[in-house]
Amino acid sequence: MTTHWILGPGAIGRLLAHSLSPIATTTLLGRRALPPRQMLTTPEGEQYWQPLNSLTIAQLPSNTPKPPAFVHITTKAMAAESALAGITDCISPTTPLVLWQNGFLAQPRITQAWPGPVLCATTTEGAYLTGDDGVMHAGRGHTFVGDLHDQYGALAEELAQTLTQAGLAATKVCDIRQRLWQKLAVNAAINPLVALNDVRNGELRGEAYAGHVVAVVKEVAAIMLAEGIAPPNDGNGEDAWLALVWQVVENTANNKASMLQDVEAKRPTERGAILGPLIGSAHRHGLACEVLKGLDDEMAELEASF
Repeated sequence: MTTHWILGPGAIGRLLAHSLSPIATTTLLGRRALPPRQMLTTPEGEQYWQPLNSLTIAQLPSNTPKPPAFVHITTKAMAAESALAGITDCISPTTPLVLWQNGFLAQPRITQAWPGPVLCATTTEGAYLTGDDGVMHAGRGHTFVGDLHDQYGALAEELAQTLTQAGLAATKVCDIRQRLWQKLAVNAAINPLVALNDVRNGELRGEAYAGHVVAVVKEVAAIMLAEGIAPPNDGNGEDAWLALVWQVVENTANNKASMLQDVEAKRPTERGAILGPLIGSAHRHGLACEVLKGLDDEMAELEASF
């Protein structure tokens, strides 16, 4: 059995732990202790209790489990680097990392800094916590795995097969950078608007918000072109990006986006990982980004009020 450490016991982290535990040696790592028995609620509404092995970061040096074949970092984007720094003394520098963050902030930084393999995962699995001892698998999706320089195809294939065996459908890809930017584009058009207006995703289709979505996508499409990111679904330019955003809005109409959940909990959002790379790219390429910058300023002001 392979050994997996999961750094960050949030929704995706616990979903991974529940899924991998029957087929792999799994340890959840976080800042505070969790109840040893955890409940998973499936998309079909079935509930399963199982013990999940978990340790706090403080306990790790004196209770180091078997060296991991993979370390999955499932924290928020802005916490990924500091979370990794907290365990580096306990793992080999050649240990493969798997980054599950939104946006495009942690991935290039950690890929450049870590001496071992760094895989990136982008997923449409839906999950949210139901308490200290529970996670809801809200919707089945698909996970794509690869690395930014397409150097570790065999390792990505191994992980994809393991995830699929664990019940989380996954595919190894050579173009993970493209997929991360595509998800970033969609998140930028949806997350800040729902977070600032306290609405579910589907409400963006209404007259009050649809124009804002179009304005965001207009800037995003120009940035994607400058970055060499092909429009989705073999489409053309701005229309293809807008079609993808509306498709995701439709598919997730009842969802409460993660950025809105963060705002409701009065905790920092991932605006830096989602809006930051787009604004930075626009500045590098001399492109307009007034709409994106306005959203970032509003989000910053909202966070400051916490």
